[in-house]
Amino acid sequence: MNRVLTTILAISLLLAVNTIDAQQSFDHFSTGFVLDGAHSNVTCESCHVSGSFAPTRSPCTSCHSPNSLVRASWKPTDHVMTSGQCSDCHMTASWSVVTYMDHTTLTGSCESCHNGVQATGKTPTHIASGNQCDDCHIESGWVPAVFDHADVSGNCFSCHNGSTATGKTVSHVQTTNVCEDCHTANSWSPVFTVDHTQVLGSCGTCHDGFTATGKHPTHITSGNNCDDCHSTVAWLPANFDHLNFTGNCAECHNGVDATGKNQTHIQTSNVCEDCHSTNVWQPVFAVDHTQVIGTCGSCHDGVIAAGKHPTHITSGNNCDDCHTTVAWTPANFDHINIVDNCFSCHNGTDATGKDPTHVQTTNVCEDCHSTNAWSPVTFVDHNQVLGSCSTCHNGTIATGTNTGHFSTAQECDSCHNTNAWTPADYRHTGLPYEPQDHRENFECTECHQNNSDAVIWEFSAYQPDCAGCHAGDFKTGPHKKAENPDISYSVSELRDCTGACHVYTNSNMTTIKDNRPGPEHRINSGDF
Repeated sequence: MNRVLTTILAISLLLAVNTIDAQQSFDHFSTGFVLDGAHSNVTCESCHVSGSFAPTRSPCTSCHSPNSLVRASWKPTDHVMTSGQCSDCHMTASWSVVTYMDHTTLTGSCESCHNGVQATGKTPTHIASGNQCDDCHIESGWVPAVFDHADVSGNCFSCHNGSTATGKTVSHVQTTNVCEDCHTANSWSPVFTVDHTQVLGSCGTCHDGFTATGKHPTHITSGNNCDDCHSTVAWLPANFDHLNFTGNCAECHNGVDATGKNQTHIQTSNVCEDCHSTNVWQPVFAVDHTQVIGTCGSCHDGVIAAGKHPTHITSGNNCDDCHTTVAWTPANFDHINIVDNCFSCHNGTDATGKDPTHVQTTNVCEDCHSTNAWSPVTFVDHNQVLGSCSTCHNGTIATGTNTGHFSTAQECDSCHNTNAWTPADYRHTGLPYEPQDHRENFECTECHQNNSDAVIWEFSAYQPDCAGCHAGDFKTGPHKKAENPDISYSVSELRDCTGACHVYTNSNMTTIKDNRPGPEHRINSGDF
């Protein structure tokens, strides 16, 4: 037995020596499979089992698999899921040295390897995301990483919720979760467009000069509600909502911070709001004249503001002498402070004067007119009237003669006075007596029987003396003219009853017997 064992051992040693010699002398390159790396240290029988040197298949798995004849080391249970050959990733020097990974042969998900244990996983500063690395990364390197959003059907927030992918930071403005309304799929920033309909906070929470553009140093004094003036489309044009403004207009509308009064603006104080509205400068429907500094005429000149119309009374340019600031009419001139006479203004130049149809008078207006109105004229100071009575009292300008009035060419003041029409008192001028002095109160029509100037004399041959009426009453007896012989006066000689009637001693009438200088009869006497 010992001899047998010795023989076998000797044969084995011989074979081993021969095998080593054969392996060292055989050029394996000629087979098309180079023995390099760890393969160069493997004995022939490790691969050529059962003494078979027939060509062996070259794929790694022909040896490195549990089902091969060689049963060389194979993929452990924790090996990444792959369908490729070992040589796709491994080198012959060592299993553990993997310098290249052919991801085309991998059948598992990215995370099955890139979990921070088997292969590099997400760093602590990696954005919040899912575990599909190839959603952003490519096989050649982690960076640059670009996520292709083209195949994403959900909204941004379905991923960018802070868990699946990066969400809003703590300092993000208060908004809804519609990321796509402001951000692009290329990069979170810069943000060139903000959909303000998605912003939940007030304007000032963003537009504070840090998070977003705020008010510049020359901005008008205002609150932080940007949308009071600005739209979300652009800063300009701005339409100011004055509701939240607490200052007065001139604080802004001073010509520097905001539009102020232009060069042609009327002279006023700076209280804009008393005339203008907050909607627009023009038109101005109401003017608070308490704020106007200039005179009326500085505005009411027919250009800047309504002036005097063509039919306006002749007047100066101090509108407020007659008008109020409420309306042009009614107009009422306050004469209280006038110290001069009417004509000093009412001369047809400064103010309305006498029109062409005015009665002929002096210029003392106040003697007939009141300061309230020109007409009606309830009193006329006839002392100021220059024309005759009839120039006014013609029935048109003033009361004229009525229907039954005495027909005469005499002026009114022949009978009437300027106090009243009645009583009327006519004195007969040009007669040696006054008919109205008779003992009776004659009516005019007793003489003027036709109610006119014409007098119907009973004894017209003796008019206008007493005998014109009294010739029938004449008696010759009592009217002796002379004696020796007796002669009597005739009616014609004594036609003036109030005259002298001497008695002469003879018919020559050279010597007066009785001197009767007269008047013998008087019209106001009870008898002759």
